[in-house]
Amino acid sequence: MAGRGITLRIVLTGQHPNLEPAAFDLAAYPWAKLGCPADGDPHRHATTVARRIKAEIKGANLVVVQGDTSSALGGALGASMAGVAVAHVEAGLRSHDRENPWPEEDFRIAIDADAELLFAPTPLNAANLLREGVRGQIFVVGNTGIDALLERMPGPRPTASCDGSRKRRLLVTCHRRESWGEGLDAIAECLRRIADLPDVEIIVVLHPNPAVACAMRDLLGGCPNLFLRDPCTHVEMLQLMRESALILSDSGGIQEEAPAMGVPLLVLRDRTERPEGIASGNALLVGRNSEIIFDTVRRLLSHETMLSAMARPAFPYGDGRAARRIAVAIEEWMSKTCTTDDATAAREAQVGKSL
Repeated sequence: MAGRGITLRIVLTGQHPNLEPAAFDLAAYPWAKLGCPADGDPHRHATTVARRIKAEIKGANLVVVQGDTSSALGGALGASMAGVAVAHVEAGLRSHDRENPWPEEDFRIAIDADAELLFAPTPLNAANLLREGVRGQIFVVGNTGIDALLERMPGPRPTASCDGSRKRRLLVTCHRRESWGEGLDAIAECLRRIADLPDVEIIVVLHPNPAVACAMRDLLGGCPNLFLRDPCTHVEMLQLMRESALILSDSGGIQEEAPAMGVPLLVLRDRTERPEGIASGNALLVGRNSEIIFDTVRRLLSHETMLSAMARPAFPYGDGRAARRIAVAIEEWMSKTCTTDDATAAREAQVGKSL
């Protein structure tokens, strides 16, 4: 967008306090940080963001929000209250189950209902929006997460784990609210059993949420062949994925990245808003039942043909050019919606990106 003469103003809400402004090269753009860390109640957090963001988007022509977080909803609500149009990056994702994931499914629906521009990653996402009868313009653009992945893709996959052993590495992340309590207990029980399998080691990357991290430390600390790792950067996570024979995760981003990297994935959810990776053969939906997860892992590790079939790289979520398509669509929208008197302002429009 900057290359098209559109001035950007980036707004970091503070939902993830460990998010470094340097990740966005903020020296190149005006930016603000709201200081709104997550407080345990996502609806309250969205309301706080909406209230505080209005001052930051004064004079903007468009507010761009990405994803399904309470920050994204807050950014959209704040823009609506200020009378500013909204563009939603990652529009149309649906699990068709309001409880899985909660509250993200409701947040997506609410953002999409009022957005002027809806940037759907896949044709299936666009079909969801058409079925709901949204009023905004729909564009199928791919997912910007794949843009970032292809820019940062690590080297070829190693034939052995990092420490030089011949053990096959399993990478695990889990943090979804619907997994808290019994779900985490079941996943941990399964991981302890998997760690007893021959020639296997497990790396569990802990989530920044201290409640989730503490629970996993209590459940898995001291387990042989299982290593707990503190939260890491995106590049570090991609390297861990590249070094893994199999990933177990409930992360939405990993569901997009694993197929492109050709790393087999077991999705630790009962429902997913990203079924394209399952359709491409790169992922299996296994839920949080300990027996089902364990049996699936054991079967895959004992049948190299099945595992190899899931390891063929595929790109169901985009080709790495989503950002360009989004920028072109925004430029065209602004040229049509800004009045002649606003011609100069159109070139200097402030586009807040609420993360």
